[in-house]
Parts: sequence; structure tokens; C-alpha cells
Amino acid sequence: MDPGDPACDPASDPATRDPTGDPTAQSVPTGQDPLLFLQSLQMLWSTRELRQLREEAWRGFAALDDPLTSLLDMLDGSQGWRGRGPSLEAWVACELKRWLQTRPRPRPAQGSPGLKQLQARAVRVLAESPPSLVEPLVSIFQLQDADRSPLLAHIHRLHQEGRFKEAVVLGTKLQLQPDLDFETMSAPLLLQDKVHLVERYVDSLPDLQQRLLALLDSWCQPGFDIRVVARWYPQVTSVRLERLSPRELSRQVLRLLERYGLDPALCPNMITQQHLAALRYLCHKRLVERSLSQESWAEHVQGLVGQNQWLQEQLLQLLTAHNDAAVVARCVLDLSLPTEQLPATVATELNRLRLQEGTTEAPFEDREDDHYQLPIAREDIYFLASWEALSRHQEELLQPGQVVGVDLEWRPSFCAGGRPRASLMQVAVEGRVFLLDLPKLLSPAGGPAPRAFSRLVSRLLSEPSVTKLGYGMAGDLRSLGASYPALAHAEKQLRGSLDLLQVHKQMRVVDMPAPGVDGARGPRGLSLLVQQVLGKPLDKTQQLSNWDRRPLGEGQLVYAATDAYCLLEVYWALCREPARFHLSGDLARSLRLGRSDRSRMQEPPRLQKALASPRQVPAEGVAIPEVRARAFRVVCDSMLQGLARSLRCLGVDVLVLGAGEDHRRAAEACNCDQYLKVSKDMMKQLVWLGSHPEGPSSTGDKTTQNEDERETGSAPEEAPGCGTYDPPCRWLEEADLRSRAPATLGNGTRLQLAGVPAGVLQRRALRHFYCCTGCGKVFWEGSHLGRVAAHFQEVLEGAPGSREPGQAPGPAGSSD
Repeated sequence: MDPGDPACDPASDPATRDPTGDPTAQSVPTGQDPLLFLQSLQMLWSTRELRQLREEAWRGFAALDDPLTSLLDMLDGSQGWRGRGPSLEAWVACELKRWLQTRPRPRPAQGSPGLKQLQARAVRVLAESPPSLVEPLVSIFQLQDADRSPLLAHIHRLHQEGRFKEAVVLGTKLQLQPDLDFETMSAPLLLQDKVHLVERYVDSLPDLQQRLLALLDSWCQPGFDIRVVARWYPQVTSVRLERLSPRELSRQVLRLLERYGLDPALCPNMITQQHLAALRYLCHKRLVERSLSQESWAEHVQGLVGQNQWLQEQLLQLLTAHNDAAVVARCVLDLSLPTEQLPATVATELNRLRLQEGTTEAPFEDREDDHYQLPIAREDIYFLASWEALSRHQEELLQPGQVVGVDLEWRPSFCAGGRPRASLMQVAVEGRVFLLDLPKLLSPAGGPAPRAFSRLVSRLLSEPSVTKLGYGMAGDLRSLGASYPALAHAEKQLRGSLDLLQVHKQMRVVDMPAPGVDGARGPRGLSLLVQQVLGKPLDKTQQLSNWDRRPLGEGQLVYAATDAYCLLEVYWALCREPARFHLSGDLARSLRLGRSDRSRMQEPPRLQKALASPRQVPAEGVAIPEVRARAFRVVCDSMLQGLARSLRCLGVDVLVLGAGEDHRRAAEACNCDQYLKVSKDMMKQLVWLGSHPEGPSSTGDKTTQNEDERETGSAPEEAPGCGTYDPPCRWLEEADLRSRAPATLGNGTRLQLAGVPAGVLQRRALRHFYCCTGCGKVFWEGSHLGRVAAHFQEVLEGAPGSREPGQAPGPAGSSD
């Protein structure tokens, strides 16, 4: 439907009643001539008297002997609808559709000669129709049930003329997909990166969904040249080659596999491309960063390459691009790769290695002096794989008042299928580390031993007197809960914790290493924190090893224990010298305050100014006054745009000043919280009238519009548990608008309609908009609403008091 026309869907209008006020009113004599009826509406159409225009149109419909035949007579006898712009004829067709849906009337029976004649005429009109007429004609004349031969002929003609989008949209509306060649219809749109139209074309058709995936996967085949396909469709002039690379296509295939719930094995070429991407990553980790052991590298690469000759060739190219012949030769030897095309230097080194009786690691392995070393003896590392063994250490794990380090390990995943299950849980106490074999301790599911272990983990996490240390602990616990349903509530049970990742973000360290970036060898994350606090980084060469392997290697056991125990040593160092890192001198004391409050305990210690004075900590039992988000009015400069977006999502009134903008502009913010709800029907009228100040014309507007903008968008997602955005406000009525300036409110505020994308107006699930009565900005529920609400779900659920029912953080469209 053209964005300038009112909506055809009656559900989008809160009042789909007869605008005359009387469902049976027939003030116009019956038997009215259709063309005269059309002429009688022309004056009102040209003067923008929309309310009166609708009243006259609906009275006229009631006066027609045969509204369906009369509509076809109007279209046959006029030319205004043949252009691409809005026309009175298209508007009348939409209104007739709505009128018919609100008035049950005897209509020609399906398959009757009378209906077949009307459908034949409608198909002829459809052949010349702009997109704005397609939907009402299909609905009014039930064309999806008509004789398919002329409809298919028309779609083929559109395709031959290079009107690929119109052909697919019409085929979708008429439900003709089974009678059309899928690849012929979809390939031109895929070449133009219009995947959303093809997805709509195959919606609810599992067979076509699989064919779509098969087509995209065939384009991922090694050596495939997408330009060959483009030459089959010379009418496609805007091929998006950058969006058709094997990497981009693989991402599309993976997304569709997840959307349709299909087996990735259906797309072998996509899997091959994923394996190639994983090989590049692993070679970078091994040969550039040198942060992966040879043993782990070889194990992962062997699993990815297998007997695939093409992947073996790609791997050899990746290896030979590296200048270290000794390392490359070691990799070739460990993987038994073909040697015919090796450079001479690598081949020589390979022969030398083969002559040696034993093999040695590359010289950069195991530099103990360069990394943080575990300060406890090897016998103080306990690998526990049974409840009987673990139960002997319960008291040690749950000792009140102690500090423990918690970490998780899982086998890395380089392909589709989501994150693998957690394999190892490390718990470090002073002088000891316990490595818990999660698959063993939690199987069989529901058994007495797994239930006992789950209770132990819950007690440890929920005990407020035991301080739990982690680095990115929330993400680890979410992964733990996702891996094992018995521990699904692990994150919510957490009490008395300190996430050193958040502390790390607050630290200011002088003359210390900065975080490494892509392509650099510098430490990152926890390794960087350990280096900044304790002097040496962690050795991460075992990080990507196979943690599902049993028994674990000696290097894996030491690495896992080190990852957990270093948290304790970092914590103790920060407590001893908080001023060195510009942290609060009361770091330890701040952890003990308010431990019963989960939301407070997950916050890290504040900077010096935040917790330097005990007077800033509320006394126990004293309630903190609640301040509603809407009571805040905040002005942020351009450097705080991320903060501004987060505050807006939570309902805070925020003004963001542009770069170089005078900060005195803060005094001119709108700050109005009075809105009017606008139906989609009225918004379409306002947007079109606002863009055509010269008035509509019966001869049709020849101005072309971007067809992609007129296409229906995806429905906004509803955030689980958060409802939709529904502030208390009344509907905008035509009486609220100035009669000669319909885009202007009665108080003089002009609606900012230019900020409403045309595609938004066509979203089927979007029922209404909101406009600010102070500045005229327009808001709507955008597709990000669900993700935004989910991002703040913990804040929304954990805040004191409850939100008003049905109120989400805020609209995800335009922002005031």
C-alpha cells in the first residue's frame, strides 16, 4: 500500500465504524452512476477535507447497486490511478475494502460465473496497477482463489520486464508460490540484498524455506562466482557483491537456519566456510598471538579440516604465509598435511623434524618466567568427579567469612550450534583449588548425587558471608544455567559477590600495560588485570584447549587452577593498596555492607569519591527514598551519548547536545511529557498530506518513490515480561488539527512527520503512533523494543516497587 494512502486494514483504525454514524444510512439515492460518484468526491479530495470525504464515500458505497462492479467501472473509466503516486481511485478502493469488511452483504458465491467475470476484469486492471491498488483488488475480488492462469501470466510478464520486486510481492499476496519457479523468482532479489522480501515469500512454506537455504548454500560453495548468476539477470543493475561474499552468505544461512529451526547439515557449504573462518582464527592465535599451545591447535584444526581436500589447501596457504619455517613444519607434521607444494625452507625443516627421534614444542612455549605462576603446590589442586569425593570438602567450600574465586571452562566452539555446555567449574580458597567435573557431577540428571551437588552450588552462591570473586561472573553463571537445567537459577541466587571485571573498568593505572587490540600480542581481560596488579600476565595457551577431554592434561589442570586462584591474589593486592589503583580505601568494608541486597552486592566498589566517606553508606534498616525515572531531567554532552541512550530506555528525560553545540541550549529543551496517540490510518494521511502541500490530483502523481520504503516492515518484537509501550494518553482526533493545516495541532505545534520512514507505516503489527504536543516529534514501537527491554530486564525486575502495568522502558522509534 502506498504510504500516502490511508490504511486498508480496519484493525489499524480504532474506530472502524460508519463515519456517518448510522450503519444503515443511505442518504444518497440508489443506482448512482460510478463515474459521477467519483467526480463528486474529487473536490473534497483536492481540498483535503478528509473527514467529509470519507463520509461522502461511505454514503456513496451504500447507494451503489453493485459496489464491486462499480469499482471496476470507475477504474476502467479514469486514468488517475495508472501513475505511481497516490490517487483518488486507489483511496476509494481501500475505503471500499474497509466498508465491505464492516458490512456483511450478499456477495457472489465462490466459483460462480458472476464472480469469475469480475475476477477476470480485476486481473486485467491488476496488470496495469501500481502497488497501492494490488492489496485492495486482491482482497475485494478474492483473487487468491481466482483462475491462476492469467495471474501467473501477469507475474511472468512483470518478471520479464525486470519488475522483480512487484512480481514477488504479487505472487506472495496471491499465494501463487507453489506455481512459480522459486530460484527464478528469488535470485534477482537476493542479488539486490532484498532477502527480507524472499523471506516473506517463503513464510509458512517449509519446502520453500529449505530451497532458499539450499540456494544460498550453493552460493557458498568454494570457488563459486556469484557474477555468473548476476549475468543471468541483466535487468538487475544494482548487484550488491559486497553482501554476497561467502562470509556474508554464511551468516545469512546461519541466521535462517536458526529462524526456521532446521539442521545445519542441510547446508554443507556454509559449514565449510565456517570451518575456514575458524582456521583463520586458530592460525592467528597460534602463529601471530602465540597464545595457543601446539597440542590444542592441532586438535582443533584436525577436527575442522578432516579429509576435506579444499580445506587442507586453504590451511597450507595460511601456514606458508607465516615466515617461521620451524613452526609451519611442526604444524604440517602434526596434521599429516600434503607436502607437495611446501616452500623449500619448510620442506627442509620438515625433513629435519622427521629425522629426530622425539618432537619438541616451538621455542615460544612454556616461558614460566614471563607469566604469573600459581603460588600453591600441585598436590593442593583437587580434581573432583564424584559426589563422594566432593562431599569431603563441603565445609571447606562453605566456610563463613572467607573469599573464594569462581571460574568456568568449556570446550570452544567454532561453528553453528550455539555455545557448548560448561565442562569445568573452578573454586579457589586460600591455599587450595577445587576443579569440579560438571558433566560427571550433574549426571544422570535428576539423580540423588546431581541433586546434592546442585544444592551445594546454590548454598555457595547464595551464602552472603562468603565473598565470591569472578571476572565477568554474570556471563559465566548464565552459561552454567544454560548448560545444566538444575543450575538454571544460579545467576539469580548469587549473593555477596564482587566482579573484578567491573573493578577493572574503574581502575586507573599509571605506567602499566594498556589492553591489547586485534592483531596485537598484548594481554587482555583477566590476563591484563593480573599483569597490572601482580606484575605478570596469565599464560593463556591452554584457554582454547579441549575441556571436554578426560583425563585433562597436566597443563590444563594447572591453567584452570591458576585462572581461579589469581582472582584471590588480585583481590588481596587491591585491598592492600587501593590508593595505588585509585580505588576506595574501604574496598573490603564496602563488600560487607548490604550483602543481603543482591542488586547492591553485584555492584563493584566505587571510585575514591563514591565510597571514601562512611556517611555516604545508608544506615542499616534505613529505606532509600524511591525516585521515579520520569522525575529526572538530564542534559548530556556528545561524549555521553551511550549513557543518554541507556537513561532514555529507562524512561529518563534526556537531552543530548551535539558536538560544538552551545551548552546554554540546555535551557531550550522541550521536556514535554504530554502525548497524543495517533492511529496508523490517520498517520498515513498526515504523512502524505505533509509531503504534498500542493494538494492531490486525480490525474495521479507522477513522482516515483523508493519502492523499498513502501514495503512492509517486520513487526516489532514484544519484550518478554515487559508488555508494550502504552502511556496514558488520549487518541488524536481530526478536531485536534487545524482545518487548513492538518499536520499542525491546535496549539500551533507542527508534527515532525519527515522523521517517519515510509516503511514503518506498512508494518502490519504496528497499530498506532504517538506525537509530542510540545515539539511535534513522532514515536512508535520499533523493532529494537524487545532487545532494549531484555537488556534492562534485570533493572526493571529488581527495582523497588513495580512499574505501571504494560509499560516498557520507552518507545524505540524517534526520540524526543
